[in-house]
Amino acid sequence: MQVFTLYEGSYSVAADKKFVPFNPETDDPKSRPASLFIHVQPFLVKLNNSLILFDTGLGYSNDKGQLILHENIKKAGFDPEDVDMVLMSHLHFDHSGGMIHHLGGKIELSFPHANYVIQRGEWESAFTNKSSSYKTEIFEFLQRNAQLTFIEGSGQLTDEISYELTGAHTPFHQVYLLDDGVDKVFFGGDVLPEPEELLRKFIAKYDFDGRKAMELREEFGIRAAAENWNCLFYHGKSRATGYVSLTDGQFKIS
Repeated sequence: MQVFTLYEGSYSVAADKKFVPFNPETDDPKSRPASLFIHVQPFLVKLNNSLILFDTGLGYSNDKGQLILHENIKKAGFDPEDVDMVLMSHLHFDHSGGMIHHLGGKIELSFPHANYVIQRGEWESAFTNKSSSYKTEIFEFLQRNAQLTFIEGSGQLTDEISYELTGAHTPFHQVYLLDDGVDKVFFGGDVLPEPEELLRKFIAKYDFDGRKAMELREEFGIRAAAENWNCLFYHGKSRATGYVSLTDGQFKIS
C-alpha cells in the first residue's frame, strides 16, 4: 500500500469560517487575531487494484487555474481521472470543497470517474444545516452529476476498506481503515486530525460532541498502537502521517 500526502496549504480561520492562506515564514499570526491556524492535506492511497482519495481539501486553484489537489496528484505520479473512490469523512467545506472544480465560469467534477462515498446522514444534514461550513451548491452539483454511494452506520465497503460511524465532530462523521493484509492505514478525519491531539486530552469547542471526540481519540490511539496502524492526519502540522506507540499510558508518534 502506498500513501501520498497532498498538502494544499496552511490557513488561518476566524469566526467567519473563511480559510485565508497563511505562510508561517512571512505572515504574522498577530495580524489575524482570534484565528485558528491549520494545515489542509488530503491523502491519496494506492491499493492493489484501486486508487483512493481521502477527503478533497478546499478546492483552491494555483495561478494557472489548475486545482492544487490535481497538481499534487500528478506530482505523486498519478492522473486525477484514475481516482476510483473518494472517501469522505464529512462534508465541511475544508474537506469537501475539492469535490468540484470551478473552471472558466463552469463547474466540473474534480474526479469524474470516481465513486464519491458519503455517510447518508451527513449528506442529508448538509442540505439542512445552516452552518456556513456546508456549501450546498457543491452537493447540489454532485447530486446531478456524480457517482454517489451512500453508506449507513459502520461496515465493510470492500475487502480492503472498512468504515466506522463516529459522530463526535459532526453527528454523522466517519473514519476509515484500510487493510491489504500487510499494512493498515487509518484515516480519522476530524476526530483525529492532528498527532498532537493524541498527546493531550481536551474538549474542543469546534466539535459537535467534544467529550465523545476526546474519548474516541484515546480509543483510536490504543487500537493504532496495538495493531500498528499508519495514521493519516488531515490537519497535522508537525507531521502528516505516523505510527502510534503507547508506553505507561503515554502516546508517542513516530
